[in-house]
Amino acid sequence: MANTYEDLGFAKIDHHRIKRKGFPEVIYCEGKTPEQVAKIAQKIAQKKHPVLATRADKKIYLAVKKILPKADYYPEARIIINQAKGKRQKVKGIVGIVSAGTSDQKVAEEAAVTAEFLGLKVNRFYDVGVAGIHRLTKNINKINKNKVLIVVAGMEGALPSVVGGLVDKPVIAVPTSVGYGSNFKGLSALLTMMNSCAAGVAVVNIDNGFGAAVMAYTILK
Repeated sequence: MANTYEDLGFAKIDHHRIKRKGFPEVIYCEGKTPEQVAKIAQKIAQKKHPVLATRADKKIYLAVKKILPKADYYPEARIIINQAKGKRQKVKGIVGIVSAGTSDQKVAEEAAVTAEFLGLKVNRFYDVGVAGIHRLTKNINKINKNKVLIVVAGMEGALPSVVGGLVDKPVIAVPTSVGYGSNFKGLSALLTMMNSCAAGVAVVNIDNGFGAAVMAYTILK
């Protein structure tokens, strides 16, 4: 697999990933300088590949924007996208993004924007947590019409279990770090989801909206 990555010294860009996975290497911005992110984004774009950068702040976006003027920033999702020229890929099937509370929305939007970047159609169902379960039951028929569900919740993380018991679709559960002290920065929600008695619920890491979207894409493509 010669010449399948590009060595920048501080990073080795995996240009071959789009052939293996169906989408290019994604830039995880935390821990990188704005200049490093911008350089990586430039090299990916030069290969005529779309650019997706997660966990990006405004300073990083401005650095990327200087090099890729058409790059867009989604502040709630903390994502930068620069689409390649040509036809965007489309994947059959719709993913529903279900979030418990408004405080979970950043993670939900990371999942939603990533899914849209990957060519999925997305339906959003926000603020339907178990504290007001009538909000969920009122929308459950619409939720069950989606092919895959990403369910995002903090606090005790009960929502994926409830959804999983009411639908016949795969549920990808995303615990968030939202909650008071005994939430342990998302650990309580993670353990609740991993111990779900509802069938068909799988769990990704805490705050990992990106990982949930990629899993939905992998199922649907």
